[in-house]
Amino acid sequence: MEKSEKLKLSESDICDLFITPAIKEAGWDQLQQVRREVTLTPGPVVVRGNLSSRNKKKKKFADYVLSWQPGMPLAIVEAKDNAHSISSGLQQALGYAEILDLPSAFSSNGDAFASHNRAATDGEDIETELALSCFPSPQVLYDRYRQFHGIASNEAALVEQPYHLDASGKEPRYYQVEAINRTIEAVAKGQRRVLLVMATGTGKTYTTFQIIWRLWKAGTAKRILFLADRNILVDQTLVNDFKPFGEAMTKVRNRKIDPAYEIHLGLYQALTGPDEADKIFKSVSRDFFDLIVIDECHRGSAAEDSAWREILDYFNGAIQIGMTATPKETEYVSNITYFGDPVYTYSLKQGIEDGFLAPYKVIRIDIDKDLLGWTPPEGMVDDLGNAIERREYNRADMDRVLVLNQRTKLVAERVMKFLCATDPMSKTIIFCEDIDHAERMRKAIVNAAGKLAKDNPKYVMRITGDSVEGKAQLDNFIDPEQPYPVIATTSQLLTTGVDAKTCKLIVLDRTITSMTMFKQIIGRGTRIDEDNNKYFFTIMDFKKATELFRDDDFDGPPIVIYSPDDNDDPVPPDPPGDPDDEDDDDDDDTPGTTKIVVSGVPARIIAERIEYVGSDGKLITESYREFARKEIVSEFRSLDEFISRWNAADRKQAIIEALEEHGIVLANLHEDVGRDIEDFDLLAHIAYDMPPLTRRERAENVKKRNYFTKYGDQARAVLEALLDKYADEGISAIEDTKVLRLKPFDGIGTPIEIIKGAFGGKDAYDAALSELEQHIYGQASNE
Repeated sequence: MEKSEKLKLSESDICDLFITPAIKEAGWDQLQQVRREVTLTPGPVVVRGNLSSRNKKKKKFADYVLSWQPGMPLAIVEAKDNAHSISSGLQQALGYAEILDLPSAFSSNGDAFASHNRAATDGEDIETELALSCFPSPQVLYDRYRQFHGIASNEAALVEQPYHLDASGKEPRYYQVEAINRTIEAVAKGQRRVLLVMATGTGKTYTTFQIIWRLWKAGTAKRILFLADRNILVDQTLVNDFKPFGEAMTKVRNRKIDPAYEIHLGLYQALTGPDEADKIFKSVSRDFFDLIVIDECHRGSAAEDSAWREILDYFNGAIQIGMTATPKETEYVSNITYFGDPVYTYSLKQGIEDGFLAPYKVIRIDIDKDLLGWTPPEGMVDDLGNAIERREYNRADMDRVLVLNQRTKLVAERVMKFLCATDPMSKTIIFCEDIDHAERMRKAIVNAAGKLAKDNPKYVMRITGDSVEGKAQLDNFIDPEQPYPVIATTSQLLTTGVDAKTCKLIVLDRTITSMTMFKQIIGRGTRIDEDNNKYFFTIMDFKKATELFRDDDFDGPPIVIYSPDDNDDPVPPDPPGDPDDEDDDDDDDTPGTTKIVVSGVPARIIAERIEYVGSDGKLITESYREFARKEIVSEFRSLDEFISRWNAADRKQAIIEALEEHGIVLANLHEDVGRDIEDFDLLAHIAYDMPPLTRRERAENVKKRNYFTKYGDQARAVLEALLDKYADEGISAIEDTKVLRLKPFDGIGTPIEIIKGAFGGKDAYDAALSELEQHIYGQASNE
């Protein structure tokens, strides 16, 4: 093909005519080994105010992913049209190869391939250029992959064990593939303890299932124990992600391990207890299980005296895999000391940046008695008539030592004010200090909700460890199909493991000092649920718990704090008691504690501010308007450039679509600005402070210029009607020739009659329409 002809081809044409045939000729199976147009990440959700949109500019999209077999990617190929150089897409391909941890990245414009080899040895070129006929075979790139990851010949069989293929077509996300493959490779190399760190909402259980499936099918693990500490974790797993195990799987019941099954799901409480007779795990031999997977392993398995560690020590010959969103690293307890460094980490920050996890906005609310403190007057008594100790009470005392009923009422009213302003049916979790506080908050919400609670008594429920009625409603609360309960008040029962994907509001009226607990609580809201229009969530903080967001440890890498010397016990010492780290199903009321309850002391909100997750993962104060301004200016550096490109665009909708890729949705901006103005004026006003005009005002300005007189009567009538149509419906309405079929144009003639008879042909009609748009916007820079 001539170069001039090749330059006219689109990127898609280059793929179909040159790149795909070259890959196929090298021996790649088009159905099993080549995936085209693969979305790696959907792009982050941007939240400002109560509005959200995806920033598609940050979407990661690979033209080709080449795999040895499904689930084993080997290389990325990025395509460009022939107007680009051969290596133009190599940096993009290399970026994708890095997040997938692949050694091979390629770029092509249809003339040849540019290659980058991350596994290159000393003396070997890292980047080379290959003729189309010389693209590497699958075996060459698989050998390079094995070299890059250090996979020996005797380890290859396990590494190549296939994934479970879902009949629905569900495929693991890129980071799940990474987590699964890194774990399988670690086991293949002989590692017996493996730690995986994945943020809440990223599919740890599905990832666990694929790991167990491959080890089970390969014969590496014949009997497997999946350990959790909450019934709901086991029950959800049994009927959802682990369902393909079928009849080979059972839940440990009636304090018996049944050897007839291969996959056992169990609560550690069902396997052990304080008395020797409770330790039923000892009813089987130490080598009974080949693999133990510990879900939420931060919840005690790393502590020497925990019940889980007792089970792990008994089955110490088994492969042990710890799964957690929050690796626990304190002076006393260490996951890393026990399991070793994580083989893979996928953080909350990365999940939000990729667009797989919901971002959050934080509403920080300060109450006067919390911030300024409260000292009772001399001789004051509580509601029971008991004298109140005369000292200053502050935030740390509220609802733990001192109960101000007016404060509880204030919190409840502020929560309901937010819900009624957004959506009163938004699933909400209110975290309280203890069971007593959770019950008082439930009552306060009932009163603040009024008719909502009157119409359905289950509008708000206390879901705590001691409440049979509340716990019975837990499944309904987390079920997207069940509208009630809407609000759950709790203390610790909902801090972890509960898949409440539609939760849109998390209220913190609890003092939180434990980073582990804080991460788990935030994790209740991080799931995106597109079917139910849940793309972000809100955190309403009354006790400054969200100050932990500013801690470098919030989303940093896990670091071992306990570092034993050569002669020290490798197991960290027992920790002192930490009320934030009690993880039982029952909430943490302290028996015998008597609180001071006072009803007559008023409370008021003295400060409130809203913050959002910025592009660096830190909290910032920024409106949707400020965000839009920055993004518009990044695309159009000046007002003149914006006007020039707007006028030059054949379809103004193309510019609007380009801005949507930045996460700017015009409907959201119109709602924020609150004025019915033209899209052009809206953007120019937001970004460049240009005084906005309505469409009607712009249309009247054009009519005043009286430029239509140069056209014939019929053409003038058409242009005047187009101008009126623009004033009523906007620029997009007149850019499609289908508008000529509508009133009033149908009274002038058919579209063909209008275009030919009034304007002399399509080119002349397009030129007249373009001139009309120039007059609509042409004076903008001078306005």
